[in-house]
Amino acid sequence: LFGVAGKVGTLDALMALSDELAKLDTFTESVMVKVYTYMATALEENDQQKLPDYTKANGKDLRTYCNSFSWDVAKFPTKLSIKEIHDIIAKNLTKIEKDFKTKSNTYNTLRSNLAQHEKKESGSLVTKNLGPLVKEEDFVIASEYLVTVCVVVHKHGYKEWEGSYWKLADFVVPGSSVKILEEGEHAIYTVTMFRKTLEAFKNNARERKFVVRDFQYSKEKIEQQKNDVNNLLKAKNKAYVPLIKWLKGNFSESFVNWVHVKALRLFTESVLRYGLPATFYDISARTKQKVRKETQRKATRAVR
Repeated sequence: LFGVAGKVGTLDALMALSDELAKLDTFTESVMVKVYTYMATALEENDQQKLPDYTKANGKDLRTYCNSFSWDVAKFPTKLSIKEIHDIIAKNLTKIEKDFKTKSNTYNTLRSNLAQHEKKESGSLVTKNLGPLVKEEDFVIASEYLVTVCVVVHKHGYKEWEGSYWKLADFVVPGSSVKILEEGEHAIYTVTMFRKTLEAFKNNARERKFVVRDFQYSKEKIEQQKNDVNNLLKAKNKAYVPLIKWLKGNFSESFVNWVHVKALRLFTESVLRYGLPATFYDISARTKQKVRKETQRKATRAVR
């Protein structure tokens, strides 16, 4: 049977092992599916077409591997007992799962941090990062008394803004408002005022549905943000190739272990049903999804 020839042990031990193998089967499959699913989502868009090449077992496509399966004596020596082989597989999959959690969490953190920065660069002018959009000359810099703010105005409110912005609070500098950027349905205006009137200006602007952005120009801060994004992108790109290589290798490893668990279960159940010596023949069958359950019922009845 698949070349399985592990030491059987006592009937009681074999019955107990049957339950353990069922649990190991479920665990091994779950780890394999996690690795596959994560690889499918982690692959960059230009690598998606490589997924079939990355999900092979010992270099073979999965159907070919299953159809030509034979026991891997080098990986799982048949001189060992079935329990010892069970323990080897359990140890292998436990390590894969542990490493998977560490590697996926690390990569997820990189992707999440990068996505947060990218989100700030997208969207409308009401929410997006203003740093890359403005220039130093748009602002009054390093003044003890004056401050320049950015206000987002809807296109239907341009005329109202331009005709009333200096009336929204005392000590707003007349003629200081400049439209510095128009994008979509909004524009950004700068306006300069005395610092002491800023809160009153924000409140009155809000009532008119003008959005005063919480933004103060800082060349150093803008450069730091650019560096942060570049460093995250470099770290993500550096981690990508080793991660995919690990996922590819450990999908193969988990699938191979999973099929060996299936073989062990079939061997064990056969011994429990028909006894020793273990002179059994294995048959694999591929069925269509819609008749799978019926085929399984017929096969079960045939061997009873």
